[in-house]
Amino acid sequence: MPSFRDKVFVITGASSGLGQALAAAFAEAGAAVVLAARGAEALQSVAGALHDAGHQALAVPADVTDQQQVEALMARAVERFGRIDGLINNAGVSMRGTALETTPEDFQRLLELNLIAAVRCARAASEQLLARGGHLVNIGSLSGKAASRYLGAYPASKFALTAYTQQLRLELSPRGVHVLLVSPGPIARPKSRTYGAESREQLPDSARKPGGGVRAKAIPPDELARRIVEACRRRRAELTVPGTARLLFALMQLSPRLGDYLVRRMTGGDEV
Repeated sequence: MPSFRDKVFVITGASSGLGQALAAAFAEAGAAVVLAARGAEALQSVAGALHDAGHQALAVPADVTDQQQVEALMARAVERFGRIDGLINNAGVSMRGTALETTPEDFQRLLELNLIAAVRCARAASEQLLARGGHLVNIGSLSGKAASRYLGAYPASKFALTAYTQQLRLELSPRGVHVLLVSPGPIARPKSRTYGAESREQLPDSARKPGGGVRAKAIPPDELARRIVEACRRRRAELTVPGTARLLFALMQLSPRLGDYLVRRMTGGDEV
């Protein structure tokens, strides 16, 4: 199985949650990690903990919606470690709201971070990844495969990321780059969280829960991070967690009406 020793991975959204877990998992696998996020203090804390554990880590505060900062991030990684072997586009944001009440500005905001930031980072790292047969990992969502209610612009932004990742895979895999789409369900957090709606509309309580109230066990970030490391080792095309969701995706293609029924049942029934 391929080793990540002496490899360099750039991870966005690395100051907490899954990004922090990914930094630890790839560092444990032998890689040097370049951590990017907007919050400098939290980012330095994550990098410091990795240093204390004997790993190589570099914190680079950056806003991945800014082209100059993205280019500076990749340049800093190459300056410090001489190469980039992997890019993990983990930065992203969710929201709540009905489709009609979600404004064009809300759609633009989520597309900017959930899709366009990944485009910026992929382009900025592409020369390094192509030269080294590296890894390009996009963190999507179950909502990028099966839309649900009350998630505002989130499903559309993640569907777009899913399509972008497939296109990258078709174009880059023959050139030696491993492209991986990760589609997880709700990810566990240290503290429970509920989401407020961006508009004044009344939403069911279930919609404000992680995953829009989907009836699925929250995934521990450390466990998901380890699975992503293994998926990179095996150069898999996709990782869906839980794997049983793939059956729903297949059914939705065969029968959209049945798929809609199942999604409603899995996300609060007919609650309004």
